[in-house]
Amino acid sequence: MTKDRRVSLEGLGSFALDLIRDAGKKALDYYGRGRGASEFDQNLVTQTELELSSLLTASINERFPDHQVFGQDSTPEAYAHDDRRYLWVLDPLDGVDNFQSGIPIWGVSIALLENFWPVFGAFFMPATGDLFYASAGQAAFWGRRVIRTASRPCLTEESLLFTFSRFHQSYSSNFPGKIRDMGSTGAHACYVAMGRADGALVTNESIKDLAAVRVIVEAAGGRLFTTAGTDFHLNEYLDGRRIEEHVLIAGPENSALILNSLVRR
Repeated sequence: MTKDRRVSLEGLGSFALDLIRDAGKKALDYYGRGRGASEFDQNLVTQTELELSSLLTASINERFPDHQVFGQDSTPEAYAHDDRRYLWVLDPLDGVDNFQSGIPIWGVSIALLENFWPVFGAFFMPATGDLFYASAGQAAFWGRRVIRTASRPCLTEESLLFTFSRFHQSYSSNFPGKIRDMGSTGAHACYVAMGRADGALVTNESIKDLAAVRVIVEAAGGRLFTTAGTDFHLNEYLDGRRIEEHVLIAGPENSALILNSLVRR
């Protein structure tokens, strides 16, 4: 593959999809090796994350040497007109507990920002083969299928809200449906994007965790909200800070219904 620096956004998206599939194939070499262990296998996770991160960054640096990679380069502070306007944000392994124990709900994510504006995002679940991706301002896809967030007039017993561990220590709830934690923020967000869940409440994340799924969710008609119901601005965390506040991922029609069903303890 030649190092042609003049590549369309469509070409960058195709490159990202090929790359995320390669990373997923590599991750499967380590998937589930911790199954049966009495304790969390940190060494397995660390080795996998390091190898995937190396694969992802090396491929980007080889193909696009002037592009920036979040965490490898200093965070850009000004607009650029050359190839340094592109910033890749990578999360090599989302859902580490599931990954090491052999539960298939985990994934790899890749996002691309152009002068701080999110233009592409992909989340791949190698153990299930589920690939979610979107370009900003276009449709969101699950494989080849267009996906949209759910839009319902009310919450019911069939509604589904994904949450984080210890959710019930932070909230009392009259949410009428099911409340679940499946162990992967990326998967939670993508299930919201495809309308399988009404919302996902997340916390203690970083821009690496949310950059790709933000593009997918927004292309599918959803948004990221604060618990006050206002838009959550992910780019404020380009400095790498942890996101300590709680963030709701949902369709605009459902966000108020979900937030009104929750009371902070």
